[in-house]
Amino acid sequence: MDEMKMLVSGVVVKDGKKIVRVSFVRGRDYAEGILPEGFIEKSEGFSQEEVGKLETFLRSNRQDILKEAKEINPLRNWLGDWKGDRQV
Repeated sequence: MDEMKMLVSGVVVKDGKKIVRVSFVRGRDYAEGILPEGFIEKSEGFSQEEVGKLETFLRSNRQDILKEAKEINPLRNWLGDWKGDRQV
């Protein structure tokens, strides 16, 4: 796979359950996943094989990503001090 960015949300509550949204961006291609489940909800531009690898990545790195999400401060991010993306 070419170089891409991974964007991690803070922890949010949806239907009474804590989740983290994770996006992978590669040029115009994107994939949006969810933790703790570790699956890709939607994608465009990634092959099925690549989506499978992204899901494996999410599951394999679940604890580290969840820890990172817990450290995200939405207000500080909104004010422009965001550090929630990284190269993967």
